[in-house]
Amino acid sequence: MSYRVLIVEDMPELLDNVCDFFLEEGADLLEVIRCSDGDTAMEMVTREDFDLMILDIMLPGASGFDICRAARRKSDCPIILLTALGSESSILSGYEAGCDDYVVKPFVMRHLYAKSLALLKRAKRNGAGDVLRCGAVSLNKRKMEVTVNGREVTLQSKEYSLLYYLISNKETILTRENILDHVWGDNLDVNDRVVDGTVRRLRASLGEASSQVKTVFGKGYKLTEGK
Repeated sequence: MSYRVLIVEDMPELLDNVCDFFLEEGADLLEVIRCSDGDTAMEMVTREDFDLMILDIMLPGASGFDICRAARRKSDCPIILLTALGSESSILSGYEAGCDDYVVKPFVMRHLYAKSLALLKRAKRNGAGDVLRCGAVSLNKRKMEVTVNGREVTLQSKEYSLLYYLISNKETILTRENILDHVWGDNLDVNDRVVDGTVRRLRASLGEASSQVKTVFGKGYKLTEGK
């Protein structure tokens, strides 16, 4: 399993240094996504899910405070504010915006990395890491919430169970028999037509991500990363 880490910093050299260090130290543990301006970061935070965010405060466009508040409206993802603003009022503003830690520049890169790992481990223990992703679709097991490109969608009980089974086995062909066994269990009153009908309703509920649920003719269904 890899963790998605968003790093937002407008100083190119510092952004490169932080990203390179995290990629080198994290190896296969981290997927690092970089961004250098606030407005783009705001769009990414609204549209995508991350396991950790490291945000500069003073950015072109939206500030790190703005991005932090927007992230908090949709996620419990750990957030570190990384900034030259070291005054007490700035630090308090950061925590009021919802950050988990506040690191003042200049800083020791290894300390930032250690703080990041600690927050990721704590989030995983608390269940914030219980998110399954496939393409535009995310499913939070703990909250039983489903989002498509960051927007929450409402599913009926069997649609949710079907999606959970599909996303837990993404890119794998699941036969109708597999789906019947895992979603309906020992219920003898259901058949293949019930599976097909639930798949149709799930696609309708997923909207723009409906094409990720593929029909494999003669075999069954699978959930894919792409359209």
